[in-house]
Amino acid sequence: MNPHSRALLDAAALGDADAVRAALADGAQTEARDAHRRTPLLLAALNDRVEAALALVAAGADPDAKDDREDSPWLVTGVTGSVAMMRALLPARPDLKLTNRFGGISLIPAAERGHVDYVRALLRETDIDVDHVNRLGWTALLEAVILGDGGRAHQEIVELLVTAGAAPGLADADGVTALEHAERRGFTEIAGLLRAVR
Repeated sequence: MNPHSRALLDAAALGDADAVRAALADGAQTEARDAHRRTPLLLAALNDRVEAALALVAAGADPDAKDDREDSPWLVTGVTGSVAMMRALLPARPDLKLTNRFGGISLIPAAERGHVDYVRALLRETDIDVDHVNRLGWTALLEAVILGDGGRAHQEIVELLVTAGAAPGLADADGVTALEHAERRGFTEIAGLLRAVR
């Protein structure tokens, strides 16, 4: 790797947008990879370095480039829940159907982790598939119930997903619906929301 590309990776991870632009001007490779095959844009996304990401997107960086864990800049926005990073990457036209190592799109980890603002923005500003099913047989709605804590954030996410058209009757691989999971876990508020839309 040339030293300019190394400098670019470091600058992206640290969020130094001026250093990012300088490294690019010096001939750094936009898609340089570190030891884990992470690109500068992925490092910026992982660390929520929005200004650095904007500079990289302007230089044509790929929002879909995957590392050795099958994460991409776009996919990790669902993990971090950063609305600002999501919006920084949208002009780069990320593949909304791109999946992580669990076969999930960015909406699914966001729903699981209780990232209400991210889920709301993603549903409003993109045409992401609200009923995408991952390798575990779970949709974002199922994941919010199965892996969520039933608290206010997950209640809001369930409401957002259902309002966006998520099918509450879609069952998991064992034939169990989100409503049944909510009832089993004692999530009264979520169960009530799901009963209302059956």
